[in-house]
Amino acid sequence: MGAGGLLRKVVSMGGGPASLEQRAESRYRLRVGITQIILGGAILAAWQTYGIRDPLFLSYPTAIFGRLTTWVTDGSLWFHLLFTVEAMVLGFIAGSSTGIFAGFILGRNLFWADVLDVYITSVNSLPKIALAPLLVLWFGIGLLPKVVLAAVIVFFFVFINTYTGVREVDPDLIDMVRLMGAGKSQTVKKVVFPHALTWIFAGLKLAAPYALIGAVMGEIIASNRGIGYLISGSANKFDTAGTFAGLLVLLIICSLMNMIIARLERRWTGWKKAGVEGGGAGVA
Repeated sequence: MGAGGLLRKVVSMGGGPASLEQRAESRYRLRVGITQIILGGAILAAWQTYGIRDPLFLSYPTAIFGRLTTWVTDGSLWFHLLFTVEAMVLGFIAGSSTGIFAGFILGRNLFWADVLDVYITSVNSLPKIALAPLLVLWFGIGLLPKVVLAAVIVFFFVFINTYTGVREVDPDLIDMVRLMGAGKSQTVKKVVFPHALTWIFAGLKLAAPYALIGAVMGEIIASNRGIGYLISGSANKFDTAGTFAGLLVLLIICSLMNMIIARLERRWTGWKKAGVEGGGAGVA
């Protein structure tokens, strides 16, 4: 067996630098996770023990989890949660897909980007929550106004990042690909889109919490269903525990959304890291 074959065998058996790096990263993540749990437990314990004594202003963790348990038991949480998640997901999909499409179109067409710049900037500077009463007037208090509000908010985050990613592609790289015989569609597929993916996912991660904000704000303003309705109803009844319980549910939803996007990002852009590592191995 040659030296190269022996080296590959050692690496495959877990003795290579990559394996050592992976184990070190796993230990680091474990240490971070344990520290997060300890810190969270300490905060909850301090809140429970030394929190404000008047529950009208600040409830206690036990009361909050008790209210959450009641909602889970009587089924009200699942009913309202389904409505909020539906509005958030639909708004996120509509806003992100149109934002990516518009970002690519205007990113590849400088003339129309300059023409529409003043209009896009003006609409983007408008506080989106100000649109909520108008959307309720147009579409009523059902699902549609929450979806539209969430989609409008998400659109600008994703559009701006996509547009920037498309414009940041190295022109020399595009020229080189065209000299090799690639057409416009192949250039977009093989060069522009992969380069813009990092920017797109950055926009998606920024937009995910705001999709939830748009859906919940629509529910708070005018709705008879959803987590926003639960929070608004609890606050109107001076139920601080119920208000915090609703906020906790929103926190969990947003965390799960971010985890899904992060996993998709690793799957779609993992080739960049693999390419760098593979290039380093080839040079060695």
